[in-house]
Formats: sequence, C-alpha cells, structure tokens
Amino acid sequence: MVDLKSQYEKIKATVDASIQEVLDTTTYINGPKVHEFQKNLEQYLDVKHVIPCANGTDALQIAMMGLDLKPGDEVITADFTFAATVEVIALLQLTPVLVDVDLVNMNISIDAIKKAITPKTKAIVPVHLFGRAANMEAIMRIANEHNLYVIEDNAQAIGANCKFSDGTKKKAGTIGHVASTSFFPSKNLGCYGDGGAIFTNDDALAHKIRGIVNHGMYVRYHHDVVGVNSRLDSIQAAVLDAKLPFLDQYSQARQDAARKYSKAFESHANIVAPTICDICDCHVFHQYTLRITNGKRDQLMEHLQSKGIPCAIYYPIPLHSQKAYIDSRYKEEDFPVTNQLVKEVISLPMHTELDDEQIEFITNSVLEFFK
Repeated sequence: MVDLKSQYEKIKATVDASIQEVLDTTTYINGPKVHEFQKNLEQYLDVKHVIPCANGTDALQIAMMGLDLKPGDEVITADFTFAATVEVIALLQLTPVLVDVDLVNMNISIDAIKKAITPKTKAIVPVHLFGRAANMEAIMRIANEHNLYVIEDNAQAIGANCKFSDGTKKKAGTIGHVASTSFFPSKNLGCYGDGGAIFTNDDALAHKIRGIVNHGMYVRYHHDVVGVNSRLDSIQAAVLDAKLPFLDQYSQARQDAARKYSKAFESHANIVAPTICDICDCHVFHQYTLRITNGKRDQLMEHLQSKGIPCAIYYPIPLHSQKAYIDSRYKEEDFPVTNQLVKEVISLPMHTELDDEQIEFITNSVLEFFK
C-alpha cells in the first residue's frame, strides 16, 4: 500500500544526516531537533502552537484533556473512521455520540451533527478522512451557535487545505479550537516509528497541553496539572524535519496519482471514484478509496490480491457495531451511509512513489475484473 523504502532512498542523505546529528549530540528526548521541527511545522501550518507528542492517539486524548471536558459530556464524532477517535472519548469517560457520514466525501454529515446536539453536547470531533478536509466552515458555524469545542482529528490530512466561502484557505488542523495528528510511518508526513502532535492557536490551551504531555510539569518535579508521559523523541523529530520540506511535493504526487486512477475509472457503472477538485487542494489522498456498487467488492479484493496488488478495506465494521462501543442509543436506521460504505469501499495503493506503469497495471486489473 505504501513504498517507504523508495521514498527514503530519495532523501537518504538528508535523513541520515539529521539522525546522525541527534546521535552525535545524544539529546534523545526533548532535544534541539524536537524544537526545530516544532517551529518549522508551526510555520508550515501557519498555526501558533505545535505540541509534539508520542503518537496520534495520545494527541487526540491530550487535546481533549486540555479542554477540561467532564465525565458524561457528549462528544459528537463520525461513525465511519478508525477506532482511535472514539477510543479516547471513552477512555476519558466522556460520552461518544456517533453519527453518520456524507456519501460523497465520507466525512461527518453536517445534518447528522445538527440532529445529534443535546444540552449535554460539549464538542465535535470531525475526522478529515482519507486525506480530505471536512466541511469546517459549516462545522465551525454550528459550534459557534451552540458554544461547542471543535477538535479536529487530522491524522490523515496534514497538508490539506480547507477553502471557505470568502475564498480564504486554512490548513486542516488549524481551524478548530485544537487538533491532533499522527506521524505513523504510513501517514503523508510519517516518521520511522510512532509520533504525533497537537495544534492550537489558543495560548492558554497550548500552555496547559505542554504540561500535560510531560507529566503535568512546567518546572521539573513540580506537577501543576494531571499529565501523561507522551513525548516525541528526537530521532523521530529529526526524520520528520527532514521530510517536512517535501510535504507539498508528496501531496502533489498523491493528487497526480489520484487523477490518473480516477481518469481510468470515470463513467464506469460499478465504480465510484473519489471526486478530485481541480481548483483547490482539499484532498491529499492519504488513501485512494473506491466504492464498488455491484455487491462484488470482496471478490474484487480477491482478484487484486491474486495479482499481487495490495488493497485494503478502511473500514470493514462501523464503530457503532464494534463490541467495545455498542450502545442501545444507536439504531441501524441512523447510519444508512456508514452501513453502505462498509460494504462498498476498497482502497488501492497510494503513496508518493507510484509511477505510471504501476497505476496502469492496477487500473487495468480493476477494470479486467468487471469484464
């Protein structure tokens, strides 16, 4: 699904030198490389504060901890996403409220958010799924009307832009009150281990979060808030800082590959390809995900695997049907789109190193199945 080796080989000298600098200085935790990467990412995103941490799940949990949400507070999020999003809500003894998604963009449904708001609702967690920015303008409007926090789950969409009706653009992850991201190796900006970060423009919130990630300390052995141990190590920061200057180039490569995929599949009766906006860059294609509408998605997967083509189903089971999150509040009729997507979606290889020969082989193999 990804080709990290080829990507590394193209920037090997830069990455190796950056790692060697950490080895030479032996500043493995909270060293200069961490702070350098933090500042460079703040500049790239045009956000006031980036707080690095150990992984993307920690980032989401710490973002919620910083907002002082209380047990029982309701947090609205998408039913169609990876479990980490709802996992941290449950871990903090908040009440997850899962809602349906939009069939076209697969992001959280604006209408579903509106219907789910109650007096107990305190926050909305939009997930920028597969690299496509959610409708943040509408989400922020709802949040402002109801005095709700917005916590962006930006684990899959770093580098994507959200375009607003007045023509302005902002990076995904910089619009809500706080945001989280993951630097898992397969992400668009990935390190060579685990890593994550929290983003915010709120000075007071950033200060609190910086304490939370480091055992609640601002001064050594003075624990001012309840915290956790979640730090991005210097070697991972060195890798990320070496790769950050290439992020827009990586996004462009993914978008170019997506256009070639979608061109091959256009007008096919049984294939719904993701829409690609030619006048904005709201989708950075962490995944390239098709919908197969004739009920033969699983057979297509077997066909591709028989040809040695990696493919995956993100995600095969809705969160509302997962054993850990089953709740009598949820009715199947509340999730028609999610229940449809889990039967139709299939993701094809998507990474920065895809070449025309590979794309042609993959698309021809998909089309061959339908003949």
